Order: sequence, then structure tokens, then C-alpha cells
Amino acid sequence: MAGFKDVFQRIEVKYLLDDMQYTELRKRLENMAAVDSYGKTSILNIYFDTPDYKLIERSLEKPIYKEKLRLRTYGVADDDTNAFIEIKKKYKGVVYKRRISMPYAEAMDYLVNGKRPKERSQISDEIDYFLKYYKGIRPAMAISYDRIAMAGIEDPDLRITFDTNIRWRTDKLSLTEGNKGKDILLPGQHLMELKIAGAMSIELAKILDELNIRKTSFSKYGKGYVEYMYGEDAKEKNKSNIANFRRAV
Repeated sequence: MAGFKDVFQRIEVKYLLDDMQYTELRKRLENMAAVDSYGKTSILNIYFDTPDYKLIERSLEKPIYKEKLRLRTYGVADDDTNAFIEIKKKYKGVVYKRRISMPYAEAMDYLVNGKRPKERSQISDEIDYFLKYYKGIRPAMAISYDRIAMAGIEDPDLRITFDTNIRWRTDKLSLTEGNKGKDILLPGQHLMELKIAGAMSIELAKILDELNIRKTSFSKYGKGYVEYMYGEDAKEKNKSNIANFRRAV
């Protein structure tokens, strides 16, 4: 996929919207951001973790520093689909992402079977270290969703994404399976991510405030993991929290 960057450094803020907030926000953003050239995209991921889920357990503790490893494709994969192996790190609220790309089958052979990729780079050396450091790391969970991505019209560093149909599964951990699994969001919910290089603009902050859109802590892999470990209890608690929030506003 042409135009994709291999290294990112940015601030990412997440918001959980209902249908009314989403519809109104899209109207308010018309002069600020536009849907990018890819339109609506299905994003498929496999998250890698240790047998005792050390990476996600540490992430859920909200430490100053955390990291994760995932394999991603845009659209349902076949052996030749371009896939991205990504190391994502977060330190004091700033996200750093480094990735390499290769055909999906080659990426799986590298991550699962230890077969070295054809090309070596600084980032591939970092991935090698990651795989060695976390003993027994293996595919742990598939996370998939549909995304609409928007880019700033005047601010090239502004990026806003809206995710729906977010699903997780721990079986059939292949990206050839498509967007299948158990739903994370409730009906009518949209996960928005605001990705910026620095401070949010006053105009955008005002729009979010007027629509009562508040930032939230939300990890797709984290949500899937909690549901996997605690089942329906986790989902019922989520419903209760949303109901209490709506009554409060």
C-alpha cells in the first residue's frame, strides 16, 4: 500500500460515541477533516503475547511505559497480501510505532516459525529482539474492525478515525478468516481516535465539549482479553457503566 509510513510518533486520544454524537460530529467536521482516499476499510490484527499474557496484563495496569506486537492487514488476507508487523510503544502518553511490511504468509512464517525475513533492517532487528525477550510469545488474539479514517484539510498532522464492528476471537488466528468474532462494542457505539502531533486545536476542543464527547481509556486487545477471561460479567459491567453515564448527562 503506497503512502504508508513505517515510523510514527504522535499523541492518540480515544472517545466512545453513540449514534447521535457520531452523526452530529461528522457534520461539524466537514470543514476541518475529510475521509481519506481509502474510505471505509476492514482492519485485521493478530496480537502476540506470552502464554501468561504478560504484555496485556502489564498494559492493563496503565504503566508509564508499555509495548505490544501485532500483525496487521488491510482487508482479508491471502498469502500474498501486504502485511505489517508492528511494534507499538507508549511512553508518558506519546505513542511510538515502528513497522515493516512483507507478504502475509512470509510474515506468519517469521513470527510463528522463526524463519527470517528476506530483508533485514533496524526495525526487523528490533522485532527480533522483541521475539527473543518475551519467551514463548505466540499469536494470542485476533482483533478486527471496520474503520473510517479522516485527515485534516488544513492541518496535515490531524487524523481522526471511527471504528465499528470491533470483534475479538482466540480461535482460528489467521487473518484469512476476515472480521469474525465476539463484539466488543454495544449496538450504536463508535470508537473514535484522535491522532495529533501536539495540542488539540481550540476549535476541535470546543466541538467535542459542546457534544459532550469525553476522552476514555480503551484498548481493543484489553477489552477482548477481559471478556475472554471474565466472560459476560465484563460486558454487563460495561452496559451498566454506559447507562450510568447517560443518566448523569
